[in-house]
Amino acid sequence: MEYMNTVLFIVLTAILLAISRKSLLQPRCHGFYRFLAWECMLLLCLKHYCFWFENKFAWYQLLSWLLLFSSIFLVMSGAIHLRKNGAVTSQRNDNNLLGFEKTSQLVTTGIYAYIRHPLYSSLLLLTWGLLFKQPFSFTSIVLALMASGLLAITAKIEEQENLSYFGAAYTAYMHRTKRFIPAVW
Repeated sequence: MEYMNTVLFIVLTAILLAISRKSLLQPRCHGFYRFLAWECMLLLCLKHYCFWFENKFAWYQLLSWLLLFSSIFLVMSGAIHLRKNGAVTSQRNDNNLLGFEKTSQLVTTGIYAYIRHPLYSSLLLLTWGLLFKQPFSFTSIVLALMASGLLAITAKIEEQENLSYFGAAYTAYMHRTKRFIPAVW
């Protein structure tokens, strides 16, 4: 089991490195911190996947499933609205952005009318959903807290990048919406 986890960690980290390769050379861009958050989530997932179907009706398993399914809803809703309304263009000249992030139109409809970062919110829900599969480990709690902190840093840096690109429109958008949770945070 330990050998398999190590192999999975190496293979999945290699994939994340390939996706994030341009950002990793730029510690001031949001992709750098997103990669670190992904690594924490990966470790959390590998630590807990063997518990996914144990004690199926325990409170923490039920909470975990609620968080995980909510995460799926947010990522799908966010991705659909970003793709539909973001006007992705290869002309946006920022090599640190992933393809779907190269939007030339500020998206403020759908889930984006309530929160600025539904994709990061989904990663937060995923993180805590993974934690609650087996929430009784100090290491797991630390990984979840680290991933959450890194996602908060990621969002904050991305907001600075968006302010540079979208200007006053993004400032107004920030005043109308919350970062991760509607009407709260």
